[in-house]
Amino acid sequence: MNQDQLHRIATAMVQPGRGILAADESSGTIKKRFDAIGVESTEDARRDYREMLFRSDEAMKKNVSGVILYDETIWQKAKDGTPLVKLIEAAGSLPGIKVDEGTQPIVGSPNELITVGLDKLAGRLAKYYEQGARFAKWRAVIDIGVGLPTWTCVKLNAHALARYAALCQQANIVPIVEPEVLMDGAHDIARCEEVSQWVLQTVFQELYDQRVFLEGIVLKPNMVIAGKKSPVQASVEDVARATIRVLKRTVPSAVPGIAYLSGGQSDTDATAHLDAMNRIGGFPWKMTFSYGRALQAAPQKAWSGKEANVPAAQKAFSHRARMNGLASLGQWTAALDKAG
Repeated sequence: MNQDQLHRIATAMVQPGRGILAADESSGTIKKRFDAIGVESTEDARRDYREMLFRSDEAMKKNVSGVILYDETIWQKAKDGTPLVKLIEAAGSLPGIKVDEGTQPIVGSPNELITVGLDKLAGRLAKYYEQGARFAKWRAVIDIGVGLPTWTCVKLNAHALARYAALCQQANIVPIVEPEVLMDGAHDIARCEEVSQWVLQTVFQELYDQRVFLEGIVLKPNMVIAGKKSPVQASVEDVARATIRVLKRTVPSAVPGIAYLSGGQSDTDATAHLDAMNRIGGFPWKMTFSYGRALQAAPQKAWSGKEANVPAAQKAFSHRARMNGLASLGQWTAALDKAG
């Protein structure tokens, strides 16, 4: 393990004004996104779409520090034969890779999920590093419901996250540690705060136990937010304060930065919440974004699979990247967002 390299990369991933593009949708997920815009999800279409994003110079050079790729994408080449990884590197961004292999029901708690993919992970990481990946991502999902989550679910997923993180660092790859408390359901913000604190405490205990180098990770948590079906939705300020409160109680200052997931929030809600947290300040970590839908929904709609729409799609992507870059500095405004 090269600790200096890991720390340098983790710090670069959360540098002020820049964040991470989550372009690691599985084949099934991107098919749903393409279905919504009337595009057939072929290998070439997926390649063309992602190449368009990676060639968006304004966004990539100014506001994107890293790109999380799916296994298919990390091996693909652009139309002109350039490896997509090289396009990302040429923009001054870091290539990353999703390494988990999805979820399966937990034995004994079938309504909850455990993330899988630890088998043979060490060998896969070595190949990804050789291909150019300098960080990785593993997502654990924790659901809130009646009697949920269980200790079994929290403990198993925390253990797997820490095991993944240790294997990544052994391969000189920075792990993004992503425990996501889902915003599905009718729970209020207080319940989300309670569960998020429990999950993060457990995750960091496992990271300690498995001797993960904290200065060489990036945390990708959910924001503390009410469930989508909750009759009471918290204000932007309440979300910001509750999220910071939980993180201050659970996340060591050794961690270089926090790159939030959007978790199903609207584009502007995800940006507004990030901005509000950075305006409050007073925390030891850099706070930025690691968004998928919240960065891509607008460019996907603008693109709609048509070559003629590429400039408009790149403009839409650059706008969302810039808005979130400003939010990572606490300098975003709704007026700026609307101005386009």
